[in-house]
Amino acid sequence: MSDSVTGTGADPQAEEAPEYDPAAPAPLGVPRTPTGDADVDAALERLADTDHLATDGHVEVYEDVHRGLRDALTALDARPGPVAPPAPSPSYQHRS
Repeated sequence: MSDSVTGTGADPQAEEAPEYDPAAPAPLGVPRTPTGDADVDAALERLADTDHLATDGHVEVYEDVHRGLRDALTALDARPGPVAPPAPSPSYQHRS
């Protein structure tokens, strides 16, 4: 027997190895292609926050992104569009 005592008797290298946790947050690696609309692009970039959250934190991010996209669509309806040309007046030049 030896006089040295290691404490737990466990392998010290086994304690240093990271433990795999399938429920741990992990980036999905989904590319986000810019749309050219600053509000939409900001909302899509907000989705990257879910890469570092547990799944119970995703709902808040998804609701925030949904709200932002809905607001962007609503803003499109609120913008004044081009003025419609006046309707042509009926022609009374037709004689029978």
